Order: sequence, then C-alpha cells, then structure tokens
Amino acid sequence: MDKPISRFPVPSLDEMPEDVRSRILAVQEKAGFVPNVFLTLAHRPDEFRAFFAYHDALMEKESGLSKAEREMIVVATSGANDCQYCVVAHGAILRVRARNPQIADQVAVNYRKADITPRQSAMLAFALKVSLHAAEVGEADFAALREHGFSDPDIWDIGAVAAFFAMSNRLANMTSMRPNDEFFLMGRLAKS
Repeated sequence: MDKPISRFPVPSLDEMPEDVRSRILAVQEKAGFVPNVFLTLAHRPDEFRAFFAYHDALMEKESGLSKAEREMIVVATSGANDCQYCVVAHGAILRVRARNPQIADQVAVNYRKADITPRQSAMLAFALKVSLHAAEVGEADFAALREHGFSDPDIWDIGAVAAFFAMSNRLANMTSMRPNDEFFLMGRLAKS
C-alpha cells in the first residue's frame, strides 16, 4: 500500500514557486531523490523558505561542532521526541557523516550506551535538556560543557540545533511525515 507522505496536500513541482522548485531540484540532483520534508513543507512556501534558511544556518556553517556531531544532536533529540521522520532521515545523514553504520541506532535509542566520546555524551545530555526541559537549563549545565572544552558559541550551537529540531519534530509528527525508503539503508552498507 502506497501511503501519503503527509496528511496535508503536497504540491506538484509545477505548482511551486520557482525558488522552492529550484531548491528541491538541486537536492534531488545531489541526493538522487527528494527527501519528503521538502515536499511536505512546499505546501507553505514562506515557511519552507524560513525553515531551510534556519536549518542551513545551523547545520551547514563552520562550527566548533562537526557536522556529524550536529547530526548526533538531531538524532538523539528526535528519538526522545518520538519523531520517526527525523530519526530515520538524520540517522542516515549521521551514518554517512560519521562513517559509522551503527552510530545512529545507538544514539537514537540511548546515547549513554553509544560508542561516542565523553565530550559527545555531555553535548547530547545538554541537547536533550534543551529539547525536553529547557526551563531547567542553568549554570551547572554550562559548566559541565565547558569542562569538555565547549566554548560559548559551541554551547549556543548545541542549544540552537536542539531547539530547532524540537520544533521540526513536532511539525513532522503533526503532519505525519513519512521517511523516504531511501534513507533506511543509507550509510549502513559498504559501497560496492
């Protein structure tokens, strides 16, 4: 049975504004498919633009966090928020960026048991607190991160990624966004 990718209408490419369509086609060219988040959010072009502008500002910039570490934050917090789409999609990206076929599953289920560094574990503890209990974040949380060498800009990045994806998790769950089949095997098998 072919299930819809969203409970909301998904516009066809020819119904989309040119800039939205161009972004989707560029992603398709690079990835070989269109992640369903792009098609789902194309339903609301202004929100599509704002979402991906903030996503790119957080996930693509130079940072004291590696791109794999930022994906770890997404996977851990998305697992805690029961967001199937984000765990599956960003789990695939994490496996590719970390060059580790097991890491995403470990982090999504229980980062405390994952094969990660103590620094990364401290990062994920803070990210989860921001995602689930932001009102409780205090000086002790910042001190714990500084003990692992995180700077204030790094701490902002951890918190901003966690906060952005907390919103994304809720949006993906509300829309019943389905993960693309392509994500499930990405980064799990050696390329032949």
